[in-house]
Amino acid sequence: MSGSKQRLHLNKRPTRILLLVSFVTLFLIVAYVYIPRSSSAGCFFFSTSSCGATFFQNALLSSPSRELTDAEVASEAVIREILRTPPVQSKNHKIAFMFLTPGSLPFEKLWDRFFYGHEDKFTVYVHASKEKPTHVSPYFVGRDIHSEKLAWGKFSMVEAEKRLLANALFDPDNQHFVLLSDSCIPVHNFEYVYNYLIFSDVSFIDCFVDPGPHGNGRYSEHMLPEVKEEDFRKGSQWFSMKRQHAIIVMADSLYHKKFEVYCKPNMEGRNCYSDEHYLQTFFHLKDPGGIANWSGTHVDWSEGKWHPKAYRSQDVTFELLKNITSIDESTYVTSDAERTVMTRPCIWNGVKRPCYLFARKFYPETLEKLIYLFSS
Repeated sequence: MSGSKQRLHLNKRPTRILLLVSFVTLFLIVAYVYIPRSSSAGCFFFSTSSCGATFFQNALLSSPSRELTDAEVASEAVIREILRTPPVQSKNHKIAFMFLTPGSLPFEKLWDRFFYGHEDKFTVYVHASKEKPTHVSPYFVGRDIHSEKLAWGKFSMVEAEKRLLANALFDPDNQHFVLLSDSCIPVHNFEYVYNYLIFSDVSFIDCFVDPGPHGNGRYSEHMLPEVKEEDFRKGSQWFSMKRQHAIIVMADSLYHKKFEVYCKPNMEGRNCYSDEHYLQTFFHLKDPGGIANWSGTHVDWSEGKWHPKAYRSQDVTFELLKNITSIDESTYVTSDAERTVMTRPCIWNGVKRPCYLFARKFYPETLEKLIYLFSS
């Protein structure tokens, strides 16, 4: 009897060994199939001397198919650390209204009415590139910053935007930063704008793909390896962004230089305008989930010209402003032969909301009519 039990016990060993070998084989097959698709997952299964470095690099890279340049490693390290760091704690959150203008602001009286009664919730910064402005509102007096000359379509436009951001960042209470032109007007009251921006979980930066000549047709391969053509984006320059995003823009030198050198008018037979591509591409690469992909400033391109529709006095009506404030979808038209119309809903913190807080381009002659409509 004892001999029979021993033989029975020995006969079970091959079965156990066979099951163990089958399990290990299955595990190795699964690992072989899936690790190339997600090398970071492999680090949890295998321990090698290079695994930690590989996982770290893949966490940094948007495309793990190549090795990061030193400049990219430095850029990623700084930007990711900033985005992980909570914003400066402030007991009084303010919005920085940054005006990019050639000289005096034609709608200063309108903005004066917009700001009135909310003095502790905003700051004003004026970048006048051609002549020293004359101010009629106390909110604008003494708010001029050192300005340099700029030209439409040149990189100096981006430099002016960053100059405004740099000055506005000195105030720790500034938590949201809005770039506005001399032809911009508010289309809501201050309370609505303040709540919309301060309590938003994203920055309002226009960003979309245009495969046509006025989109990806402006791309230069000299931007490689950091900027690939499929990552090149287009959008309006008029943005509003959170403090953390303003800081990473100021921290960036890598992509700044790429666009300064390789995105400019009359380069290699192309006209590339950095103010329409730099921030749009930068945020698509660095924090695509942190932007709304539309601008909070409305502009009408329906006329199909080089410049958007400009509103004269006879155009300004209650119905016009009401229509602008009711738009809840952003629309883009590609510049290729197909002229594809792309529409996306404006989602604010998970809820569909109207898209626009401001509008342009309004002629100075519309001021009195706008003041009358705004007061009602």
